[in-house]
Amino acid sequence: MPRTRHSTLAAILWGGFVAGTVDIGAASLISGYSPIVILKYVAGGLLGRGSLAGGMGNAVLGLVLQWIMSIVIAAIFVVLLRKRVARPNLWTAWGIAYGAVVFAVMNYVVVPLSALHSVPHFSVFSFVANLAAMLLFGWIIAFFARLMLRTEAA
Repeated sequence: MPRTRHSTLAAILWGGFVAGTVDIGAASLISGYSPIVILKYVAGGLLGRGSLAGGMGNAVLGLVLQWIMSIVIAAIFVVLLRKRVARPNLWTAWGIAYGAVVFAVMNYVVVPLSALHSVPHFSVFSFVANLAAMLLFGWIIAFFARLMLRTEAA
């Protein structure tokens, strides 16, 4: 049993950390802002627009918040996979679908309810680019879930 817990925790942590870190890079590429500015925007979800004027402390807070959110998102996916809600042999499809759900929840629920009170305004390019980034996010989480949970079955 400890091996199962270890594999589940590994899937959640690896998926969350890698997907969350890649997401910061993707946001930077899509927006043209540096990763530091992106991380300050993430911190802005808690601190409001003033976070953009802050220093590296706000960027570090943004990174911690990004990783916490990513780990929680990964944990939800892994729990669904382990409860057999999603079929493990279709991990790619489930991961991409999960990324689409994460895109919708983050942009139309979490961000508007955050301290930024921002409503998304997408151009066609930014909508497609941000959706693609979240599909990749979900795929990364599913990849680590498949990799780590397959290890436990071996």
